[in-house]
Amino acid sequence: VFKMREKLSAKFWLLIMTILTAMVLAACSGGDEDGDDATEGNAEGITAWAWDVNFNIAALELALEHYDNEDFDMEIIENAQDDIVQRLNTGLSSGTMNGMPNIVLIEDQRAQSFLQSYPDAFYPIGDYFNTEDFADYKLAPTSFDGEQYGLPFDTGVTGFFYRTDYLEEAGYTHDDLVDITWNEYVEIAKDVKDKTGQAMLSLDPNDLGILRVMMQSTGTWYTTEDGTIQLEGNEPLQMALENYKELMDNDVVKLNSDWSQYLAAFNSGDVASVPAGNWIAPSIEAEESQAGLWRVAPTPRLDMEGAVNASNQGGSSFYVLNIDGKEEAAEFLGETFGSDVEFYQDLVQEIGAIGTFIPASEGDAYQFENEFFNNQQVVYDFSQWMEEIPQVDYGMNTYGIEDILSAEIQQYLDGKSLEDVLSDAQAQAENQFK
Repeated sequence: VFKMREKLSAKFWLLIMTILTAMVLAACSGGDEDGDDATEGNAEGITAWAWDVNFNIAALELALEHYDNEDFDMEIIENAQDDIVQRLNTGLSSGTMNGMPNIVLIEDQRAQSFLQSYPDAFYPIGDYFNTEDFADYKLAPTSFDGEQYGLPFDTGVTGFFYRTDYLEEAGYTHDDLVDITWNEYVEIAKDVKDKTGQAMLSLDPNDLGILRVMMQSTGTWYTTEDGTIQLEGNEPLQMALENYKELMDNDVVKLNSDWSQYLAAFNSGDVASVPAGNWIAPSIEAEESQAGLWRVAPTPRLDMEGAVNASNQGGSSFYVLNIDGKEEAAEFLGETFGSDVEFYQDLVQEIGAIGTFIPASEGDAYQFENEFFNNQQVVYDFSQWMEEIPQVDYGMNTYGIEDILSAEIQQYLDGKSLEDVLSDAQAQAENQFK
């Protein structure tokens, strides 16, 4: 009898242990309530990946302060932009979502490479905010196949920053610099160099950002909306390269090879202008001795029908991964970056970030008269130019195509015909990105 009771007791405890083990495994492997098999992130809250502790991460921290939800918990993890790109590609291509964040910041010109390659990995968030409240040009790169996946964040709206003393010495007023073409900019650059001895701008030959600025003023890119590569026969690109060569050939460019040399060019007073995204303003203001010597005019446009004096250089948006916590993450973004006007006032004042949320431009912070820029309402001007930026679909291969173009452009500067440059670049790009 004793032995029989011992066997029954052992079987009972074995049954109990089996049930407990099954329950633990089920809890560990369960997906979200919709049946998704992908789960990850902060077990006690939401995780977010972003780069630049003083800009993007600071913006997320500020948004948390404005978010009226005591139960919401988010861990913000800093990663270099290149590391985010690599980790996303590695993780998503593996077919699992292990290690993925709930919210991730992605540069607009890279977004389509993720959305088109891994559409099921991202959660559509168009129902959490009004897309009509955002600048049109941000919507194409942040959406795919009729769904809005990204919440537009900062604008890369460009401006023509210039030294008033140098331009006045060369005989130009502010009105002379408003709504000009890049052809006119080149002629002004020659005049400034002749009369003041100063170069007009600084460029890194390996960075083709200025070509993108020129092209987007026409609403054109290296590819068409359906992804077809268009280098050969691309009139805006051809015109942009002609202007680029004119600048290089006429000794009006101070060359640089890295970011520090770029900053030094204008902080030291070696160049008369900086055509760039609005994000360069804090770097210009860093040289306090130049306060009152700078103003900003609209970006030059290409000299062709349909071009406007507004363009973009940079900018990024927030995305939600299709994992547990996606609804909470989307609600957070929608109620802060997607709709909070007061948040955007603090964003400008505390961080210096200009978002693409149009209603924010009527707030007091946007009316600020900046003494450094001759009491110009710089933020307000940028917010108005932002609304004029042509919409462009950046496609999947912007940076890969530019790697090809960079080598060809050097040959163009050395005498190779532009027709051959674009023809050869077209052939290489089609072969590489079949």
